[in-house]
Amino acid sequence: MPIYEYRCEDCGTKFSVFFLPPERPHPRCRHCGSTRARRVLSRFATVRSEEDRLESLADDASLADVDESDPRSVARWMRRMGREMGEDLGEDFDQAVEELEAGAEEGGETGEERGGEPE
Repeated sequence: MPIYEYRCEDCGTKFSVFFLPPERPHPRCRHCGSTRARRVLSRFATVRSEEDRLESLADDASLADVDESDPRSVARWMRRMGREMGEDLGEDFDQAVEELEAGAEEGGETGEERGGEPE
């Protein structure tokens, strides 16, 4: 189903319309109700299956630039993995990535080396 983006000429609000049925040729601004809207170019997006996303993560080429002894490199890969999953992996995931990055900045690699408790 196509998604069209418009900008209201009266209030300037940008809004999306999933499709325009034949009986309603002009989109209506959800903010002010105006029908004076101009279509704007929007980003191109592709839909990928979960299997495609997981295959791209498992591809040897995607792992080639990961240095497992460098916490920042591992953190970058984890962030890329999170984006590929297409879901919010939660605060625990974000915290783990931030700890890896902080450990790299402090010169340590684990919470234990920074004086933390082992989990």
